[in-house]
Amino acid sequence: MTTSPSYYDQIGGAPAVRDAVERFYVLVLDDADLRPYFAGVDMPRLKRHMVVLLCSVLGGPEPYEGRDLAEAHSGMGITSEHYAKVGEILVSVLQEAGVGDEIVQHVVLVLRKVESSIVAEPVETAG
Repeated sequence: MTTSPSYYDQIGGAPAVRDAVERFYVLVLDDADLRPYFAGVDMPRLKRHMVVLLCSVLGGPEPYEGRDLAEAHSGMGITSEHYAKVGEILVSVLQEAGVGDEIVQHVVLVLRKVESSIVAEPVETAG
């Protein structure tokens, strides 16, 4: 029985993820609303963490063993609006890189799952 390649393998493995993360942070840091969150941040270290995290999300060989997302983002005051903007940037970078819809949708689902760990304010619910 053959198993289908992981999303990680389908997009080209670590080199493709590294390229996507580089492009992602260029766009994030270019955004006046998002740039302040990264003042004083060790960007090379953050990029390495993001690469490992994204590789893990895509089914890559190494599990993410960084800090808990809630702990890492605690006290940053990230709004749901800014979180959504970061998510949109990540999706657009993946799409620009030719990542298929199925994989993009998987990343979107993961973003939704972890949102409550990252956003400082309660997520508004309609109703």
